[in-house]
Amino acid sequence: MENVVVYSSNTCPYCVAAKDFLKSNDIEFTEKNISTDTDARMELMKMGHMGVPVIIVGEEEVVGFDEPKLKKLLELE
Repeated sequence: MENVVVYSSNTCPYCVAAKDFLKSNDIEFTEKNISTDTDARMELMKMGHMGVPVIIVGEEEVVGFDEPKLKKLLELE
């Protein structure tokens, strides 16, 4: 299984949807909350992103909650 990281914030409904999707499919992930974790915010900015969610699956970046792309990357289809 690929390593999955979710960059999220406290006020992001799409982050909640993405995390719920991963949980409902029994996908383990690491959450990096940019609202409370300055290092996570800096990491996200270095990748060139200003918004969340950004979901990293292995080497792939998924910007926003793109369920079809996540299903493909996580081989849920």
